[in-house]
Amino acid sequence: MGLLDSITSPRALKELPEDRLDDLAAEIRSFLVESVSKTGGHLGPNLGVVELTIAIHRVFDSPSDAIVFDTGHQSYVHKLITGRHDFSKLKKQGGLSGYPSRAESEHDVVESSHASSSLSWAEGIAKARVLAGESQRHTVAVIGDGALTGGMAWEALNNVAVERDLPLVIVVNDNERSYAPTIGGLADHLAALRTTRSYERVLDWGKTTLHNTPVVGELLYETLHGVKKGVKDIVAPQQGMFEDLGMKYVGPVDGHDEPAVEQALRRARAYDGPCIVHVITQKGRGYQPALDDVADHMHGIGKINPETGLPFEVSGRIWTDEFNDEMVRLGAERDDLVAITAAMMIPVGLDGFAAAYPERVVDVGIAEQHAVTMASGLAFGGMHPVVAVYATFLNRAFDQLLMDAALHHAGVTFVLDRAGVTGSDGPSHNGMWDISICSIVPGLRLAAPRDGEQVRLQLREAVEVDDAPTVLRFPKGDVGDPLSAVRQHGAVDVLHDAEQPDVLLVGVGSMCPTALGVAEKLEAQGHSVLVVDPRWVLPVSADVVSLARSVAHVVVIEDNLVTSGIGVAVAQTLQTERVPAAVHTFGIPKQFLDHASRGQVLEAIGLTPDVIATEVMSRLSAQE
Repeated sequence: MGLLDSITSPRALKELPEDRLDDLAAEIRSFLVESVSKTGGHLGPNLGVVELTIAIHRVFDSPSDAIVFDTGHQSYVHKLITGRHDFSKLKKQGGLSGYPSRAESEHDVVESSHASSSLSWAEGIAKARVLAGESQRHTVAVIGDGALTGGMAWEALNNVAVERDLPLVIVVNDNERSYAPTIGGLADHLAALRTTRSYERVLDWGKTTLHNTPVVGELLYETLHGVKKGVKDIVAPQQGMFEDLGMKYVGPVDGHDEPAVEQALRRARAYDGPCIVHVITQKGRGYQPALDDVADHMHGIGKINPETGLPFEVSGRIWTDEFNDEMVRLGAERDDLVAITAAMMIPVGLDGFAAAYPERVVDVGIAEQHAVTMASGLAFGGMHPVVAVYATFLNRAFDQLLMDAALHHAGVTFVLDRAGVTGSDGPSHNGMWDISICSIVPGLRLAAPRDGEQVRLQLREAVEVDDAPTVLRFPKGDVGDPLSAVRQHGAVDVLHDAEQPDVLLVGVGSMCPTALGVAEKLEAQGHSVLVVDPRWVLPVSADVVSLARSVAHVVVIEDNLVTSGIGVAVAQTLQTERVPAAVHTFGIPKQFLDHASRGQVLEAIGLTPDVIATEVMSRLSAQE
């Protein structure tokens, strides 16, 4: 039996002799490469935190001490240490989540995978325990340098700094990356800490002295960390940012030297207040294909050959590719086009534009709020910004969308990748709220392309709008063959025509193929069905209204919340226009969706042609 098999809990890890920890770390890395290469998942980030996670669990007592992972994609090692060794169905239906999950273990605290929230969570947990008289219980927040660029993290630091007695340890996992290299002032500051060699030499000597002669080492450490700022800055000239906030700082520490990390964490635990431990790690550590993958160090992978790191199957063209290529073409035509990303240049498809027009790309870090308001300023200055984010992350910048972009009639285009059901990444990554929040924004126009050709066409249409926000949304995954319209009815594409239809089927974006499948089944039952793609779904088109006047029933199919999406907007518009047609809405129920494949999720919530057609037939029969 291997060492990992014996680690069924943090207690078992604490009982492991120190001279076996390197062997355990190597075994964990081998397990991760072998397992994640079969299932897909976040490989690079977890290879980078093996020793760090081991040290955290040896120093602290989970679950009595709470461990909060920011974003959570780097929690695989934590799962192994807490007894979850079956990775055979990672991120699949019935298997382990790709993020912390309270349903899986009492050791998991925060399961939302949106970045930069860990410090707020941790402060709240730590403060609650102090108020309950449990100040001996510690809270540990593990946050990467990428996530530390988020504004929410700095809001939390601003408050943590005045909580002098809070039993809180903040571990900054500094690997110089989020998806791609971290940029900005914080990155520069951390780089300065990493490269202050005089400080590292003194600190290394201090640690050695501490190991051999505790009293001298203690005096040296307290001298380094207790002297006044002027002297301290001679030793560690860039250290001041954290300590000037009022927090203790330990580091930088080699994150792959487990004893050194343990020592730093034990010192942090012994402090009477908040302490930052700055740990330097290497994303993709121990796996050469990840280290060779300069773009993102195998941040997230599909199924790969573990020997080569290459995918077994070459994926087809994805929706993001269509956007990527068209942005490059538009950049050549319009010198006022500016692209903005929130630390996700490659995932959202702006890498092509960045390579061609580097001076017109802004990476704001994990700061969606700042991105939207800055885009509004760019629009005021005569530019046309394109803000590309995952659909689920638009939630974080709603106030800025409403009050900075829309209120000021800013010509800003938002491109929402991974809209609708994404599946395997779980509840916090499904892009199922974007239409709902956009639907209440005055003046906003939203397009839902049904295929790659429409992505290109509608992106061009969106950037022509200079007096209001425009939104373009499309799903994750491979893009299918184009769906050609049989004719146009004004601005609406008719995908399936019928004489004297009694049912109007409205497909929203990627749900158009589903709408065509439903139409086929309804026609087999004797109904005459007209299928349309409105293309621009918000506001509801007058052309949709005119088509609805000639039918008894309107069916809307979308991959957004059914309670507040396009179906509801169509029903309200028809009521306002005194159109008597009954509206039947089909979309995502108001619930968080467990991780599974996109197809499995759609089937579970009834967004398939068979289920929808059966329900429509039942409703029509009931109203005859």
